[in-house]
Amino acid sequence: MVARIVTGKSIKGAVNYNEEKVRKGLATLIGAQGYTASPEHLSFKGRLLRLERLAAGNSRAKTNCVHISLNFEPTEKLSDEKMTQIAETYMQGIGLGTQPFLVYRHTDAGHPHVHIVTTNIQSDGQRISLHNIGKEKSEPIRKEMEQRFGLILGRP
Repeated sequence: MVARIVTGKSIKGAVNYNEEKVRKGLATLIGAQGYTASPEHLSFKGRLLRLERLAAGNSRAKTNCVHISLNFEPTEKLSDEKMTQIAETYMQGIGLGTQPFLVYRHTDAGHPHVHIVTTNIQSDGQRISLHNIGKEKSEPIRKEMEQRFGLILGRP
């Protein structure tokens, strides 16, 4: 498994990117953690507003969007349920597991992968630090998850 983390300041842009893939039939929303409805019962507006409201709680934060892709080897056969479980485990491991997040399964490449969209702004307005998140949190949990879920080893 290879994890890629992109941070920015446009939650709407990250959600729109994934929703456009859904509209084109190249992605499916398979998970919505921290939402009051299941993924299939969330409107686009409902998906977006939850994250935007949290991000608005800290107007000083320059970075308030986290867009992650978890990429698997082309031969991996992963169900939506397993991909959602992997996404949830990964988010816990990098310290964002209590944040609301959306999990999209993409089918637009030659390998299975999911995109996860969240914010690093908590309900109290405090920012979750993303400093060195790749090296200090993502790499250790990625390696642990490859073992735990029996995934083909990825490259860092």
